[in-house]
Amino acid sequence: MATLVSDLHHLQPERLRSFILPREHGAWGILLIPLLTGASIGFATGHGVLPFLLFIAASLSLFCLRTPVEAWLGASALRPQTPPEQMVLFCSLAVYTAIAALSVGWLLWRERALGLVLVGGAAVVIFLAQAGLKKLGRQMRLAAQVLGALGLTSTAAGAYYVVTGALDQKALILWAANWLFAINQIHFVQMRIHGGRAAGLREKLSTGAWFLLGETLTVFLLILAWRLRYLPALAGLAFVPVLLRGLRWFWQAKEPLAIHRLGFTELAHVLVFGVLFILGFSL
Repeated sequence: MATLVSDLHHLQPERLRSFILPREHGAWGILLIPLLTGASIGFATGHGVLPFLLFIAASLSLFCLRTPVEAWLGASALRPQTPPEQMVLFCSLAVYTAIAALSVGWLLWRERALGLVLVGGAAVVIFLAQAGLKKLGRQMRLAAQVLGALGLTSTAAGAYYVVTGALDQKALILWAANWLFAINQIHFVQMRIHGGRAAGLREKLSTGAWFLLGETLTVFLLILAWRLRYLPALAGLAFVPVLLRGLRWFWQAKEPLAIHRLGFTELAHVLVFGVLFILGFSL
């Protein structure tokens, strides 16, 4: 045992974290911002503080649990190769599973938040479908990411529900709006990666034609939701910064792709969206 503990100190921190925390940095924003927007809007009429805290614990533990599970099943590119790595893997499995079981169990039996069965069940089906898409090859990568975002953004509906006790039309609208925003970000990042060498408007239009179509569809859906009184006009305006960001790329001069900078700018956009979206419903 002492030898095993000693070996842990010699593991590379990056490799150690890869068995514990999800490596998809963008997925954190897609999970957490909808969760916070759903809860913040829900607190205008609800008061479920303890259920919200339990929901945070359940969401984060289930989100993180996927990483060691994939490594354990061999579905991940990174697999444990030494006894210390196996110990880290199984410890993370045990901790995440225990936190998820306790928080979900409390929500269902003590808080009677049975609507989470519907939200959670839908998310499970979505993630299974996403796994099926991934097996079809790299050509389905974008579709798999978009479908996975649908599952992650379910936290908007779940957080709103546990705070208010109502799994109603507003909960579904919050889910749909956050998913629509996540689709824009995913599509933009993929366009920037594949269009890194595009120079001039013609080449960029060839690369980003589907993205432009998506932006047009987004505007149409937002206007429709506003006209049908599903979405406040101010909440719809929260999409304006990312819509303009997407259009700006087609007109700006060619510049090398800095993937880390792109990650930080997209993080800034999702934070701005979250604040404006919450304000849109509050005002």
